[in-house]
Amino acid sequence: MKKVLKNVSFVISLLNMCIFFGQEMTAQKRIVIDVGHGGKDSGTIGINGIKEKDVVLNIGLEILRLNKKSETPLNMYLIRYSDTLISLSDRTELAKALNADLFISLHCNHSHNPTVRGIEVYIDTNESRNSKESTWFAYQLQNKIKKHLGFESRGVKLANFQVLRETINYFPSVLVELGFLSNGDESSYYQRPESYQVLALVIWESLIRKYKSYERVGE
Repeated sequence: MKKVLKNVSFVISLLNMCIFFGQEMTAQKRIVIDVGHGGKDSGTIGINGIKEKDVVLNIGLEILRLNKKSETPLNMYLIRYSDTLISLSDRTELAKALNADLFISLHCNHSHNPTVRGIEVYIDTNESRNSKESTWFAYQLQNKIKKHLGFESRGVKLANFQVLRETINYFPSVLVELGFLSNGDESSYYQRPESYQVLALVIWESLIRKYKSYERVGE
């Protein structure tokens, strides 16, 4: 029996929570979202022909739209806003030039085994002053996606990805693999337009909660 990902019935209540937290935000935080791949680099291609570059761009644009609707939005930027190819070095240099408070790289996964499924969140292998905050956010984001959307959690993992290696000494950074496009259920999930709205909402709400938490610690 196929495991069906949770539907979008919780969107309205979660959006109300986002608005509540957004109204209480007092300081803007600068978030840079690295929308993976683009242009001639399609990333992984799902069993139904869906392309990773399109999935993550749709999610990134939806996060941006939700953020702009907030009365007190975060200061948010995407690395790319259209189907363009930007080198990994240029991505990290742009994030540093923007003096980011947090860097999130969005991707989708692939496996030769079509039964493999779930999300993974990566942090850099190197220790830095930003490692603890990166790890904290990685676990929070993974747990929230699992709870609200039904994706299996494959763990928070260490990796020497270039975008993490070149940012961790400057600000907290994570790379998120948002499911396997090689899996029938997860690939089909991204063929429904409302899925982008829901996933974007969960990620955005995680950002709001993250900075509310840190504000309280500093009070």
